[in-house]
Amino acid sequence: MRNLSHSETAAGAGSHGSTVRKPILIVAGTRPEIIKLAPLYHALLESPWAEVHWLHTGQHDGMATPILGCFDIVPDIVLRRTGGSLQAFAVGCRQQLDLVMMSRPWSLVIVQGDTESAFLGALAAFYNRVPLAHVEAGLRTYNMDRPFPEEGLRQMISRIASFHFAPTLRSHAALLSEGIDDATIHMTGNTVIDAQQWTCSRHGIQRCVDGRGQLLVTAHRRENWGNDLAEICHAIAEIAAEIPQLRVLFPVHLNPVVRGPVQAILGGVANVTLTEPLDYPGMQQALANAWLVLTDSGGLQEEAPTYGVPVLVLREETERPEAVEAGCAALVGPTHAAIVRQVRRLWMDADAYGRMSRSANPFGDGTASRQIFDLLEDALVGSPRLIAQTA
Repeated sequence: MRNLSHSETAAGAGSHGSTVRKPILIVAGTRPEIIKLAPLYHALLESPWAEVHWLHTGQHDGMATPILGCFDIVPDIVLRRTGGSLQAFAVGCRQQLDLVMMSRPWSLVIVQGDTESAFLGALAAFYNRVPLAHVEAGLRTYNMDRPFPEEGLRQMISRIASFHFAPTLRSHAALLSEGIDDATIHMTGNTVIDAQQWTCSRHGIQRCVDGRGQLLVTAHRRENWGNDLAEICHAIAEIAAEIPQLRVLFPVHLNPVVRGPVQAILGGVANVTLTEPLDYPGMQQALANAWLVLTDSGGLQEEAPTYGVPVLVLREETERPEAVEAGCAALVGPTHAAIVRQVRRLWMDADAYGRMSRSANPFGDGTASRQIFDLLEDALVGSPRLIAQTA
């Protein structure tokens, strides 16, 4: 481990007027990363001490562009996507990241979550001996297959990060149990709540349907491809037939592995609407209008409780057990019978539904980005603090 040298820390000392602006690189490439890093990016962009640069890896290319626009982000650096597979993308991305890292003496790299982009950004920072800040650190299932490869990626990022911004007490505890220095772990809440509040305020999002609202469905995770995705779709078809007055909205992921079975099984069901992926304001409006959410997405587990909408998680494990413990989500897995049984129960049992819908959001209060900003300002500009980095 090493600390910043005296000359490095002294360069950031003094009043903001005399501070040399610190070059900070945000590395992101997928929709969730953009959403969760946008509030922090804008805070840094407006600061007098940070010279923040947004690097877009291209991991989600066409799907990411509208999200960048939604949050008024124009990337400073855009990498060229190489290859169609995740492995081919990783090779090209890493080579280009190394060139960016060598282009100037960066003060900090920021990554979020557990994507391939986050891992590659973290690895590039590590090899170039640049301190790394990990937003949404400490999520764990401890099952390397679920979710794959995210569980492995986020554990590896934790071994090389200098700042660990944990969203909850549970994620803080997970990092401590793995031997991470407590002084480098900061519980901030989840920045997705910040992004929600900004979006709702800017776009005037509020519930605009009468009655129970719609059943909102998303399913795209790699571990559910194949038979599990078919099970999910057949369950939705049965629910739609059993409750014809229930409208089902299913924004379908662009991946052909997902689109094929979804279209084949649900394409002709009268009360199921299949749409292209929604932009972020569109998804927030869909959540506001929802009666219930069926999803294998991590982000929707965090976002739905803001609107008092219960979530049935289409996975065997979740790295967000706080939602289950708070009562606003339940694990049902990708099994046909279990999905139908749980939806039917909530449709028929108003008390059971009410208990889930009244649960408070356990993921934060919308101040996470400001807390992270203040911690980084203190470390990089204010009273010198130790920034530990693996040598």
